[in-house]
Amino acid sequence: MSPINRRAALSGLLGGVAASALPVGAVFAQTNEEAAPLGREWAGMKWRKGIEGQRMADLGDGTFLNPIMSGDHPDPSILKAGDDYYMTFSSFESVPGIHIWHSRDLVNWRPITAALTTNIGSVWAPELIKHEGRFYCYIPARFPNYRSNYVIWADRIEGPWSEPVDLKIPANIDPGHIVGEDGKRYLFLNGGDRVRLTDDGLATDGPLEQVYDAWRYPEDWIVEGHAQEGPKLLKRGDYFYMITAIGGTAGPPTGHMVIAARSRSIHGPWEECPHNPIVRTRSGAEKWWSRGHATLVEGPTDGDWWMVYHGYENAYWSLGRQTLLDPIEWTDDGWFRAKGGDLSRPIPMPRGGQAVPHGMALSDDFTTDKFGTQWSFYDPQPNEKDRLRRENGVLHMKAKGKAPVDCSPLTFVQGEQAYQIECEIEIDPGAVAGLILFYDRALYAGLGFDPTRYVTHQYGIERGRPANPHGRRMFMRLTNAYQNVYFDTSADGVNWKRFDRGMEVSGYNQNVRGGFMMLRPGLYAAGEGEARFKNFKFRAL
Repeated sequence: MSPINRRAALSGLLGGVAASALPVGAVFAQTNEEAAPLGREWAGMKWRKGIEGQRMADLGDGTFLNPIMSGDHPDPSILKAGDDYYMTFSSFESVPGIHIWHSRDLVNWRPITAALTTNIGSVWAPELIKHEGRFYCYIPARFPNYRSNYVIWADRIEGPWSEPVDLKIPANIDPGHIVGEDGKRYLFLNGGDRVRLTDDGLATDGPLEQVYDAWRYPEDWIVEGHAQEGPKLLKRGDYFYMITAIGGTAGPPTGHMVIAARSRSIHGPWEECPHNPIVRTRSGAEKWWSRGHATLVEGPTDGDWWMVYHGYENAYWSLGRQTLLDPIEWTDDGWFRAKGGDLSRPIPMPRGGQAVPHGMALSDDFTTDKFGTQWSFYDPQPNEKDRLRRENGVLHMKAKGKAPVDCSPLTFVQGEQAYQIECEIEIDPGAVAGLILFYDRALYAGLGFDPTRYVTHQYGIERGRPANPHGRRMFMRLTNAYQNVYFDTSADGVNWKRFDRGMEVSGYNQNVRGGFMMLRPGLYAAGEGEARFKNFKFRAL
């Protein structure tokens, strides 16, 4: 063999089987960023680092960079009460749900409570309001065999919140509350429907009526569908304004949009804004896709107005719909326009207001109860919380089902493009447990173990089962590095070994599976007996 051919053969060997026996750094230097499958064109965007390195919108220099709520915070409903702002979002199958957050400057937010603790089905776009000193939240929800809209109420935003009251509205979603010039309370709903409420807001008081046909975009626009939904109403000056979402929530990045109409009476007729659409993603090259489902809110300083809505982050469908803040201005003709553009650049902070500590730590030593504020079960049974017990810094979880598909994993929302979670896990002889990235019962990824074997979860199915050298107790680490996922395991939490199965998860999203959710990290325990979790750590990368 010639020297050239010999060198070529050796090079091929080192690039193939033999390379796996060498230290990784000796052959290739590879970063998480370099291996990212998508979104590298936005790598130059830098957010301020908050708790555990989580990104913050407030850049600390008088500007902010969207999103104001990273991760899955869709269909935002915002309420101004004096100097305080409160916001909640769709929570879908996760219970507790209807998480309420508080701000005093519209940019920095802290969690207060989860107002909904009863499973009423998949929770879609809610409406949080305050009326005559009492807080209300109107909630559309659906089980496979029953759909309706509900209301819960509280005299204090922190609760306690009432049990859900069924309004018996089965065919509609996306309630938007308004008091008319007649002093009566109304819910506007998707499809241009409306129903009057009783004065206490806890029942309907009349038939469902179709009262508004939304503006139509040009037929050659690339959208998901007309999908008239998310009506949000306010009274300003002589007019009632109705802000509506059309174009479809996901699908093509250029679909979802914000439109407006107004009327001098709550009973119409409704005049379409001549500047529609107010907001729309015009190109898939923009930072934020599918922008829509907006609510207008006045800023901390009089005359300073803003709009909150959701959008998907370019290349990161798997993070779900995130909450965006867009400045608006009222024009001389009594309409308004958005000023933020595609929101990929810093924007001056709202004038006035005071920052609250933003976000929360997602690490958990299990000495305090973070169930509801952080952790939620997926589609739980009424007694699901009985599976959990905290004792001496250990979370005990009773096993259920045979795999993540039927065990109601315990998950949470996070908003980072790259992060690590880590936990010490011990299992009973009949249990299997581990770390999971969970979209729904048919789509999840992760790593678990029983006393003798690992089990890998990929595409929502259980795949490889290599031997487990650690037995019934190990430390496990899951890294989601810009949608590349890999695992490390350890017997002592000090010396780690890379698990020989990684996966790419950018396709674990609404446009592939439906359901409008995000890929949530979490814990699971299946089989028999229980699993014990200790010292759960979260770190943004």
